[in-house]
Amino acid sequence: MKYRAGRHFADSPLLTEGHMQISNRKRRDIYLVVVFSLLAVAMYFLPTGFEKNTDETAVRCTGRVTSVDNTNIQEFGLIRKGEQGLSLTILDGPFEGEIFDAHNQLLGQLDRDKLFQAGDTAYVIMTIGAHGEVLFINPQAHYRLGLELLLLGLFAGLLLLFGGLTGLKALLSFVFTGMMLWKVLVPLLLGGADPVWLALGVVALLSAVIIFLVAGINRTGMTAFGGAFLGVLSSCLLAVVFTGAFHVHGAVMPFAETLLYAGYGHLNLSRVFMAGVFLASSGAVMDLAMDVASSMGEVVAQNPNISRVEAVWSGIRVGRAVVGTMTTTLLLAYSGGYVTLLMAFMAQGIPLGSTFNFIYVAAEVLKTLVGSFGLVTVAPFTALIGGLLLVPPNANSVD
Repeated sequence: MKYRAGRHFADSPLLTEGHMQISNRKRRDIYLVVVFSLLAVAMYFLPTGFEKNTDETAVRCTGRVTSVDNTNIQEFGLIRKGEQGLSLTILDGPFEGEIFDAHNQLLGQLDRDKLFQAGDTAYVIMTIGAHGEVLFINPQAHYRLGLELLLLGLFAGLLLLFGGLTGLKALLSFVFTGMMLWKVLVPLLLGGADPVWLALGVVALLSAVIIFLVAGINRTGMTAFGGAFLGVLSSCLLAVVFTGAFHVHGAVMPFAETLLYAGYGHLNLSRVFMAGVFLASSGAVMDLAMDVASSMGEVVAQNPNISRVEAVWSGIRVGRAVVGTMTTTLLLAYSGGYVTLLMAFMAQGIPLGSTFNFIYVAAEVLKTLVGSFGLVTVAPFTALIGGLLLVPPNANSVD
């Protein structure tokens, strides 16, 4: 009798329908993961058009520093100039196992110079002559790729261990974003595409991929996507308007002049700066939009008779609670990148008013405030869209 009762409960239409919905959702998630995994792999092999054809004139490999000679280095406090002699044992490539002498030129620039010690692994570029002989050896930098891959592997493993399928989708969105930036955004920027429109299109695509991977293709995902895009669009408009008003140009960005001297004088660096302003804050905007949309979805699921006005106010209250910490997070993220700049001005006793009028500081203030403005607007945008999409049209109205 107990067996039959339990069997009857298991076969109930309500439970079967719930299992079917969960199964269909998991199936859709797997389909999305497979599709975007294939797209990420395809983009990895997509040529950018800027690959250098080195033929057989250069060999890139790693070398172990067996000994160093610092007798020709002059020290002026923290600054070192001169030439460091190295003895390198090649670890891979066609010259594996061979030992070569190399020279490491120090220019007296702390941000570019590197100093090797015995036991270090160097990333080496060997110039090869017409008859296969080694003409020149350049120990270009410390070899860091192995540690970078190790750190990436630890991050991916922890994400999968903690998040399961959701962690896999988050990892996939991380990889897909990296491929989009390197294989699509950067080559098209170098090709002369308008930076603002290009970055806006890339952010829209990334928002769709990331949000729909996490939330699924449903009303909650559509709500988060709509709110995120409107928030990014607000930041974009403010970046375009206030970059000119602040008299900030793109030369404040690192390596901007180097890019011009490398043959890309046709680029509009000010437009590139504008694109970078709202591109940098787009991740936080997506995060906040997803928080508000998922909270509203849960509220509507628990109270199907809620009115649209009540649902909108519910989303706005959630946004209020989150936006306070998110704007501070954005401030800390930006300030961490230019803390030495502020230290330099304070060490010289420069007044605060003068400090904030310098173009480098003004550029960072612009990034922080415009990005924060996008965060503030995304909550009401998402709440309004959620009120339209998540609440059934026949829900009770407010008395």
